[in-house]
Amino acid sequence: MIETLTSNDARVATLLWEECDLTRPWNDSRADFLKAVTGPCSAVLGLREDGHLAGTAMVGYDGHRGWVYYLAVKPAFRGQGLGRQLMAGAETWLRQKGAPKVQFMVRSENADVIEFYTHLGYVPAYVQVLGRRLD
Repeated sequence: MIETLTSNDARVATLLWEECDLTRPWNDSRADFLKAVTGPCSAVLGLREDGHLAGTAMVGYDGHRGWVYYLAVKPAFRGQGLGRQLMAGAETWLRQKGAPKVQFMVRSENADVIEFYTHLGYVPAYVQVLGRRLD
């Protein structure tokens, strides 16, 4: 069953993200987690197997669209539908907040993840993401 994680889950969730190669040295994943679980328009959803965190999805609604970040499933639990469950949970959370659409970013070289989302019915948005560090 999908649950909403709390600040008590920060360590185990960020370790999962590291194990799944979602973190980058220039992003503070623990700070991302803590902002999401304490923010009014965001959450981190989780799935547990045998009492251990097996998957996560960070969700947020900016008033225009819903976003999903840090979708992660522990490698030992992949292929069992947990990623699909987490995305369904993320969509439900976003619908309840009033989000009319959902989007997320996937590194263009990550063909396996792009294929996963394609099987769930997601299609490329054909936009260019531009960015700049403010720190």
